[in-house]
Amino acid sequence: MEGVVSAVAAFWDDRNVFVSGCTGILGSWLVRELVRRGANVVGLVRDHVPRSLILNTDEWSAVTAVHGAVEDLDVVERALNEYEIESVFHLAAQTIVGTANRSPLSTFESNIKGTWVVLEAARRTRSVRRVLVASSDKAYGEHAQLPYDETFALQGRHPYDASKSCADLLAQCYHATWELPVAITRCGNLYGGGDLNWNRLVPGTIKSLLRRERPVIRSDGTWVRDYFYVLDAVHAYLSLAEGMDDRALWGEAFNFSNEIQMTVLELVRALHAAMDCTDIEPVVLGEARSEIPHQYLSAAKARRLLGWQPAYDVERGLRETIDWYREFFASSRGRFGS
Repeated sequence: MEGVVSAVAAFWDDRNVFVSGCTGILGSWLVRELVRRGANVVGLVRDHVPRSLILNTDEWSAVTAVHGAVEDLDVVERALNEYEIESVFHLAAQTIVGTANRSPLSTFESNIKGTWVVLEAARRTRSVRRVLVASSDKAYGEHAQLPYDETFALQGRHPYDASKSCADLLAQCYHATWELPVAITRCGNLYGGGDLNWNRLVPGTIKSLLRRERPVIRSDGTWVRDYFYVLDAVHAYLSLAEGMDDRALWGEAFNFSNEIQMTVLELVRALHAAMDCTDIEPVVLGEARSEIPHQYLSAAKARRLLGWQPAYDVERGLRETIDWYREFFASSRGRFGS
């Protein structure tokens, strides 16, 4: 086993890697893993977020930070060329559904224009050998048949969903037209330590329970999702990127999921049990709008073509997540402004 791990880790040794969205939840964990595997990481940073996970790790000192917006072609193209980037992970996006409903134009600017900027900069940069674009399960929109697989149409109707459908199609366009070596990831709902968007279900619920407060559920609690632990997502991205030496993967999209379906209320109950807070009842508002009630993914293609499979079940993922937030709120960093 040690030999296998060493061989996989060696793939990234001394490779020049660009990560947009490097201070977000997935970006932070991905950058940490890439640095640990010896990659030369260049991260695009729009806003300085003092409590971001990656900024408070030893690995950040090894990252070259490029400051600017993902929508700025000059900034992105300069970074790819100047640092002779070989691998691009495009994770930057406005990811909050409520924000997208309130401010669709800024969401479209970030998620759609930001994607074509990264793709165009990669097309113009001769050193680039692989581009991974983060799409989403929301790119599929709503379908009667479940689970969703990669053959389903992309038909997002609400602002966030539509922005991810567009970004996904742009990635496919750049491969079909210019043979850009791009692949697309469509993940279930990510959760894990480092997510400081408290209006998301997992961090918001954990924060409330740590304070012995009633967590708030915006929907009626019956909506179905697959909840995907961030470290499984990191290894999914790396598995796909490593496999892209095979040109047959170019232009392909892959669902990544633990393929376990849970209602919102079931997930909240699991957090209650794990935190010994079963006496605290959630507040169920039933007010959420412009979201898909039932959605989950098949990851059969990733298992078949990449040999990938998740390492975490929900219980283990939630346990590690809760431990991260306990430590976070016990620290001065967590107490400040929390």
